[in-house]
Amino acid sequence: MGLSAMRKAAVKVETNFPHLLRDKDRHGTPRTYYRRAGRPMVRLHSQPGTLEFVAEYQRAVEGNVAAPVKALPKTEANDDSLRSLIVGYYKSANFLTLAESTKRSRRGILDHICESVQQTKAGPKTRGTLPFSDMKATHVRAIRDEKVDLPGAANGRLKALSQVFSWAIEADLIETNPARAVRKLSSGSEGFHTWTVEEVRRYEAKHPIGTKARLALALLLFTGVRRSDVVKLGHHMERDGVLHFAETKGAKSKALNRSKNNLSPKTRTLPILPELREVIDATPSGQFAYLTTVFNKPFTAPGFGNKFREWCDAAGLADCSAHGCRKAGAKIAAENGATVHQLMAIFGWNTLRQAEVYTRDANKVLLAGEAMHLLVPREKNKASV
Repeated sequence: MGLSAMRKAAVKVETNFPHLLRDKDRHGTPRTYYRRAGRPMVRLHSQPGTLEFVAEYQRAVEGNVAAPVKALPKTEANDDSLRSLIVGYYKSANFLTLAESTKRSRRGILDHICESVQQTKAGPKTRGTLPFSDMKATHVRAIRDEKVDLPGAANGRLKALSQVFSWAIEADLIETNPARAVRKLSSGSEGFHTWTVEEVRRYEAKHPIGTKARLALALLLFTGVRRSDVVKLGHHMERDGVLHFAETKGAKSKALNRSKNNLSPKTRTLPILPELREVIDATPSGQFAYLTTVFNKPFTAPGFGNKFREWCDAAGLADCSAHGCRKAGAKIAAENGATVHQLMAIFGWNTLRQAEVYTRDANKVLLAGEAMHLLVPREKNKASV
């Protein structure tokens, strides 16, 4: 069979493959997933209808979901090329200690930068072949601005390059980080939608106490944890009405932190509120996790995210998400008078800046309410006394 015939066959087979799910991201880009009950959902990156897609689908069916390593183009690379620098970064502890999802994302960004084209005096060249020692802030800015229509992607490029150059400084390969002189683009977006009280009530009306869906919301709302931690919470973490656990985010990278106070994963202690206690006690749970799948096994973080998406959709809450629930908790706590340091303790933030986002907004509402009477002319104020 010739290549053309094989590709036509692949198209036909692909359309008949079971357990495929398609949607679009917020930018309208199509996405394809392999989704089967009781197993984590797997993103299929190849173009549907190609032989590569068929091979990737087969790996997902067999449970071999590890992302295939994408080799960089073998062109005129040399020891001073950006590609060589990035390959060195891939072999470093700075990269290898990242979470798997972060590694996949960062590698995709950096590989794409290497394959992108830059105009030089000698004509167009792929950036991966250019000397990294010659890179200036202007070059980094040009790489960022190629994604100016997608501020999140543009800032992702900037962050990835900055991490590479920071490692290169530690490795005595360069002296300065050219990405540090380039500012992030403003996205004009507040990120994940923050749940409103009305949306919480709609979710609760659809999913009563005793269901896993309601337990998921209660855990997210009354602990403020991320989805990577909510799937690990369980009875074995309870001591005297308090949850004791270590955060998942950043745990692998602690070995690189030179601070003596941050050599171990961040530990959290959160009192179990009566409202949460009621939901936990009324809901069947697993031996090692409150939240379990239909096979009575703990969720993976991506699997829980997908399941929570279904629960939100069932309640007609298309804009709501697990992370948006965490933001809602921070907003409610701030509006109820939580201080910056109290928010940091609840949500595990390291810097004042993260907590101040919520206290600043809450203070604006409070101050506006206290000062609104000042808009009335003084004569009227006196007359009303």
